[in-house]
Amino acid sequence: VLFLAYFAMKVIYARRKYKISPPETTGHPEFERTFRAQANCSEYFPIFISLLWVAGIFFHQGVTAACGLLYLYTRLKYFQGYAVAAQGRLGPLYASAWLLWVLVGLALAGLLAHFLWP
Repeated sequence: VLFLAYFAMKVIYARRKYKISPPETTGHPEFERTFRAQANCSEYFPIFISLLWVAGIFFHQGVTAACGLLYLYTRLKYFQGYAVAAQGRLGPLYASAWLLWVLVGLALAGLLAHFLWP
């Protein structure tokens, strides 16, 4: 939640800096990149939280927490890179997507182990 608040604050600062009033979402390219980065991170957050929760309960809390921290770090780098240049988002984007797939695998493994193997 702190990450989402940080991203929202960065959008507010960019709005003030470039004098773009809500509900406008276009204007200076730096504002548009910051706005898109914040929106993209917000869109993936429910998926991340759901996978983190299921993997933590059914697989292993320590492994899941480590993946969760890495995911948050990659999303922070994604946001920072995207705010500077559109190409700056690609490396962290691929890393965060890979971590989401790892969490999907952990969640599935935990669910299968819990429900199929007593």
